[in-house]
Amino acid sequence: MAARFASSKPPSFFLLAAKVTPFGRAYFSTSIVGESPVLVRDFIHAALYDPEHGYFSQRSGSVGVLDRSIKFNQLEGRKAYMKHLDAIYKQSDTSWFTPVELFKPWYAHGIGEAILRTANLSVPLKIYEIGGGSGTCAKGVMDYLKLNAPTRVYDNMTYISVEISSSLAKKQIETVGEVDSHLKKFKVECRDAADPNGWGIEQQPCWVIMLEVLDNLPHDLIYSKNQVSSWMEVWVENKCDRSELSELYKPLGDPLITSCMEILDLAKDRTTRGSMAGSVARNILAKIFPRPRRCWLPTGCLKLLQVLHGALPKMSLIASDFSYLPDVRVHGERAPLVTSKKDGKSKDHNNYLDAKGDADIFFPTDFLLLERMDHYCSGWLKPHEDNSKSKKGKKRRTLTLDTSSFMEEFGLPLKTRTKDGYNPMLDDFKNTKFYLSVPTHNIK
Repeated sequence: MAARFASSKPPSFFLLAAKVTPFGRAYFSTSIVGESPVLVRDFIHAALYDPEHGYFSQRSGSVGVLDRSIKFNQLEGRKAYMKHLDAIYKQSDTSWFTPVELFKPWYAHGIGEAILRTANLSVPLKIYEIGGGSGTCAKGVMDYLKLNAPTRVYDNMTYISVEISSSLAKKQIETVGEVDSHLKKFKVECRDAADPNGWGIEQQPCWVIMLEVLDNLPHDLIYSKNQVSSWMEVWVENKCDRSELSELYKPLGDPLITSCMEILDLAKDRTTRGSMAGSVARNILAKIFPRPRRCWLPTGCLKLLQVLHGALPKMSLIASDFSYLPDVRVHGERAPLVTSKKDGKSKDHNNYLDAKGDADIFFPTDFLLLERMDHYCSGWLKPHEDNSKSKKGKKRRTLTLDTSSFMEEFGLPLKTRTKDGYNPMLDDFKNTKFYLSVPTHNIK
């Protein structure tokens, strides 16, 4: 059971076990792309979330739920843990469990402690969770606050789950409803969190939780035919004379793409950088040994952060996701894994266009870029200015920790340790991190 990402997950880690309604390539491609080309982010959004054909649509079994918590202190060590985990997977219809599920309630308790330790308790505590899965995180956080927060904090708190899946929204209410006192403080809003029309303006401090959300947000793709040519937007088109989808390259013009490139400092033409001699050398090299460039941009994340900062200017953010993914076959910087499952076997694809509703499209999170986008959306970071000399202070205090460091600081790691000292919550998930971002007094 050699794991590709963390030893707590089987090789089919990315594949959500659910039956997929059969449909042909041409039918799906036409439904998603249609007669007019679409940006790559729109193709990915449709491939994952299209109501009829999207990978996550109508799948209540997409996230596994454990019947009971794992008793780690009763397991001898890693071998016993993996054997126990294998038995759980064989008994379940789902192909993977989130960390908050595997380590319940302790994983969520760590998040609850991080919130309790840094929240402004002089105002009623309000928590938003985006993409709350089965509701395990919500219940765990509320359990922890009920037991550890001052009574008035729990009594006056509000927990709002923003969930795009109606089936998961129903499951969340069932999970949280296991504790009667939680229900009157909890509600689910079934909508897309990246749609600004779903939000009002919240002027009070609040928290936003996003666990394994960033990895499935739509990305855009830019392309350059060699080392010195200008970047081009990539669009996806469905030509009538072809059975396969193909790429179309257009000059830069999309606002989200150009904003993301500014944050990354990719907007400048490489030929304008450096000395004249260096520019000449790069041009010669590009002619002799042309090397196409492809770069994936987290425009879905940028859009979501723009919406959140606009609607919740005093929010504190806690996000967890994968910082890198091994064995990626798709080309380009920050490229995704595209994985499908058939007859119990997983398959990694070489091309994101192979995703036809039966494949997950899964991106790594660049946490340094996430921090820059967070500052950009807060209004502090200006790509064309020297921010180090700015008289205005940062509007956010940020911290990135690997999962083990986060749980050692805020969690109860003794609760997930086996008899011989092996601790899957700390020893596994080496490619996952937590990002915390809180407002400073420079918020106006």
